[in-house]
Amino acid sequence: MRNANLHGHKYAIDSVVASTALGYSGPRIVVTSDADDMNKLCGDRARVVGV
Repeated sequence: MRNANLHGHKYAIDSVVASTALGYSGPRIVVTSDADDMNKLCGDRARVVGV
């Protein structure tokens, strides 16, 4: 969260989802309704798909 400049409990769940996805090897796709914040958290290490 610090590296993405996101602070507070509002982003706690997003950060858990991002860290779980980034913990896997191989291609990573995160499907989310908050693509902007997920892109900040995952960077180019995961493909983020907004719904």
